[in-house]
Amino acid sequence: MSKLTALASSGPKRSVPRKAPRKPAGETTNGHARRLPNPVLKLIETSLDADKAEEIVTIDLSNKTTIADYMVIATGRSQRQLAAMADHLVMKLKPQGVSPVAIEGKGTGDWVLVDAGDVVVHLFRPEARAHYNLEKMWAFEMPEPGRAAAGA
Repeated sequence: MSKLTALASSGPKRSVPRKAPRKPAGETTNGHARRLPNPVLKLIETSLDADKAEEIVTIDLSNKTTIADYMVIATGRSQRQLAAMADHLVMKLKPQGVSPVAIEGKGTGDWVLVDAGDVVVHLFRPEARAHYNLEKMWAFEMPEPGRAAAGA
């Protein structure tokens, strides 16, 4: 037996009480997640409101998908307004540490997608918004896992 092994195995072992594991931020004692305020979401909603976006809708995606925590849908009256809203979002998000911010569809005009990480923003012209109707697709409520198993 080596000297190191002898030293490691000699002597009484102390039982050190372990600290209870920390709960992740946002979890409550009953197991349901508590949503913390999202400063990026608030910044996006404020920016869109300042840019005169219409019908701003925020959908909580946390229990529906892992692509984002929130989806914001808003309407603009022209291609120029949609592009300006997207540009303003990028300019306001970069100082907050959200970078790079991906933008798709800015040149086409009917639908602009801004990917800000935890928040995905869809900017539509009114006709395109009515056609795609994302609110209807994403606003559904998912059953809780316990209820789904009990009903099956």
